[in-house]
Amino acid sequence: MHPFHFRRPLVVAIAFACAAPAVLHAEAMGEAATLDRVVVIATPVSPLTYETDPTLPRQPVPASDGADYLKTIPGFTALRNGGTNGDPVLRGMFGSRLNLLTNDGSMPGACPARMDNPLSYVAPETYDRLVVVKGPQTVLWGPGASAGTVRFERDTPRFDTPGLRIDGSLLAGSHGRNDQVIDATAGAPQGYARLSANRSDADDYRDGDGRRVPSAWKKWNADLALGWTPDADTVLELNAGVGDGEARYAGRGMDGSMFRRDSLALRFEKRDLPGVLDTVEASVFRNEADHVMDNYTLREPNPMSAMPMPVAANVDRRTEGGRAALAAKGDRWALTGGVDAQRSRHRQRSAMGVDAYRAEPWETDAEFQTRGVFAEGTWHAAERRRLVVGARADRVDVQDRRATAGMMGMPNPTAGQTRRQTLPGGFVRFEHDVAAVPVTWYAGVGHTERMPDYWELFSADMGPMGAPNAFAGLAPEKTTQLDIGLQYRSTRLDAWVSAYAGRIDDYLLFSYMAGGMMGPMSAVSNVDARVRGAEAGIGWRPGDGWTLGGTLAHAWGENRDSGGALPQMPPLEARLTAAYEGPRWSAGVLLRAVARQDRVAIGQGNVVGRDLGPSAGFATLALNGGYRFNDRVKLIAGIDNVFDRTYAEHLNLSGSADFGYPAEPVRIHEPGRTAWLKLHLAY
Repeated sequence: MHPFHFRRPLVVAIAFACAAPAVLHAEAMGEAATLDRVVVIATPVSPLTYETDPTLPRQPVPASDGADYLKTIPGFTALRNGGTNGDPVLRGMFGSRLNLLTNDGSMPGACPARMDNPLSYVAPETYDRLVVVKGPQTVLWGPGASAGTVRFERDTPRFDTPGLRIDGSLLAGSHGRNDQVIDATAGAPQGYARLSANRSDADDYRDGDGRRVPSAWKKWNADLALGWTPDADTVLELNAGVGDGEARYAGRGMDGSMFRRDSLALRFEKRDLPGVLDTVEASVFRNEADHVMDNYTLREPNPMSAMPMPVAANVDRRTEGGRAALAAKGDRWALTGGVDAQRSRHRQRSAMGVDAYRAEPWETDAEFQTRGVFAEGTWHAAERRRLVVGARADRVDVQDRRATAGMMGMPNPTAGQTRRQTLPGGFVRFEHDVAAVPVTWYAGVGHTERMPDYWELFSADMGPMGAPNAFAGLAPEKTTQLDIGLQYRSTRLDAWVSAYAGRIDDYLLFSYMAGGMMGPMSAVSNVDARVRGAEAGIGWRPGDGWTLGGTLAHAWGENRDSGGALPQMPPLEARLTAAYEGPRWSAGVLLRAVARQDRVAIGQGNVVGRDLGPSAGFATLALNGGYRFNDRVKLIAGIDNVFDRTYAEHLNLSGSADFGYPAEPVRIHEPGRTAWLKLHLAY
């Protein structure tokens, strides 16, 4: 049975589970309580580290995927596909330059064009914490994270007495948006069972001119965690998850008709040990993405396109890995060290004809293996001065399993070959708390080396000049970056600024050329590049419940070989906010202004996006308001793009000819005026 046949029972079950306890056990709210704020901008909690609660309501309309939620953190943008499954970009850096983890496990997608990027499988509201470290300023969570590290995490539930906790929400909005989320935990001092599930769907949206943009989606996820907590400092948890979905794409020749996810993980953690050793933790995981893309489930095949007949491709990627770490501490120091490993297998099959691919055998085309060792520590040199240092080394093996390569099925010159690389990385950062004022400043230098990923080694049509293909010709990418910043915190005012400057040797750059009936051809090569940029923010609390704030983010990149712009750099962006949070009522306004982007490298980009030309600037206004009926029932509403502006993001795919877009590249427009209403219930 198709998973979406369960749609109505799931909606009814979530509504009943959430609403019944709220009605039966609603209590008057204390005067000191305040309404949960609507998240529009996240602020740093420590140098280069951001942490936010994904369960809180967010504006614009609550996120349908992990990339969408990341845009609340200054410096993040997303390569837009339409309605959902955007690909995250931090400071203009894309793909595996971002280490993307869920519950400390990796789930890279399987599509050669990243139709199912890792965050396509993430439902943000089913996680407790989102933690981001910008730049190569941590070594604890895997190799190659030159742009940053992103972790969606679930906390360990603790119960002093047997009990039940239920949180849920219902969302309705323009363009058929309809979401349900439930998080139910039953537990006792010795253990717990936690179910986290969501379902989300939307129709095609309309832009500010009223034009329909193909963008509909349906998604669902369910995760069950069983934990044993013999004492307050120990947990052994088994987690199993499953999900699926479908999505129409305005900017692609095919849609995603299946996004099957199967996850299994086991973790152990022991904290507050006596003596120098403080924490022992270990985890293993197994994640599998089974993805189908076709041109007939969610659209009609276009007889005038490169794929006039029904065609489908099924790709699958299984990733297994684990991590073990020990943390120790003394009076003036703390140190974490450990090992991690990961193995990933990619396979595919395809065929012409409706569902004909099911009869085809699987063909494995790539295998990856990584083994790493790491250590990161903090030394308190004085009461207000800290030195944070990290180092890691990784051994990476990649095997080319393709017997043939290219659209013509020619013999693959690197079939059966294995590439092996040893990749070092590390950083050092100095932090100082100023005595006279509540200011912390920091400066850090980090270096990391990144093995080309699946998309760079296997999806490009051509490799560097003189190489038989990308697998044989690409060198690892090497990033050295300086990060500096300052944070001010007081009772009424918070302010921060961070800046970076980096040198990237052997930067992996895609170039696109006309390819005739089969669409553009891609080539990937190494160039040298430099990047720099800054983010800044301020939050002022002029009175009880009131907050005024703003952020600014700018990224700049240069191709040192050509002297021109580095492609896919987001333009200057500013956000201004005003919010009130009271015992019963909340209200907020968000003004987002994006500058024109003139620095482009037309025809160059990454594995998915490429510069289409200069983009126009724009500004949008969003409003939100909420009311707390009691401590268990909250209602929040919002309007995005209040003035129904017609605009497009700079990082964007060109519209597909299947949906009436012209042959020349045209950016996909964003949604017009969008209203939404969210009911949150808790027990």
